[in-house]
Amino acid sequence: MSIVVCLTYNPFLENTYLVYDETKECIIFDPGCYSKEEKRHLSQQIRELELKPVRLINTHCHIDHVFGNQYVAETYNLDLETHSGELPVLKMVPQVCQLYGIPNYEESPEPKIYLDEGDEIRFGNTVLHAIYTPGHSPASLSFLNKEDHYLIAGDVLFHESIGRTDLPGGDHATLINSIKEKLLPLGDHIVVYPGHGEETTIGHEKKHNPFL
Repeated sequence: MSIVVCLTYNPFLENTYLVYDETKECIIFDPGCYSKEEKRHLSQQIRELELKPVRLINTHCHIDHVFGNQYVAETYNLDLETHSGELPVLKMVPQVCQLYGIPNYEESPEPKIYLDEGDEIRFGNTVLHAIYTPGHSPASLSFLNKEDHYLIAGDVLFHESIGRTDLPGGDHATLINSIKEKLLPLGDHIVVYPGHGEETTIGHEKKHNPFL
């Protein structure tokens, strides 16, 4: 059985996820740790849980989700994995940081592994399934654990909200289609771990999300 740990970092209050199972192998999703203190905190959590990070994955590559990519890649000797369609977004991050007045950004390494819909993400005794869910960003991926009934959703679906679509590469109709065609059919029992805010379930969003 796998376990999901949420760590919230940076001024955007982004959710970084550690996902691990009984083997202690661990995936780090969307490391948003920006300050030295946040990076130390991430490593402290990994040490305290006695985890072995084996994969580094971005659901998408907006600035708040990639601040810690370089630190994690270097510290744990990991290659970055994401969808190839997110590469232009990743390359724009230094410019976006300048626009936001965010200094001292450690530029992310480029991805070495590209993921796509249907890929199986394996670690320890656990398998996650990649789902292509664009709209908030050009090529966002969500990751489903069928056995333990949860979804790492990035910024696609939030508690009673959805990801913004006014950023470059965003499209409202595409996002709504991704949610309705790809996520809602997964089942009401699926727990959704979003990129910001509290966890929710598919069933709750079907009933209470005003955007759907």
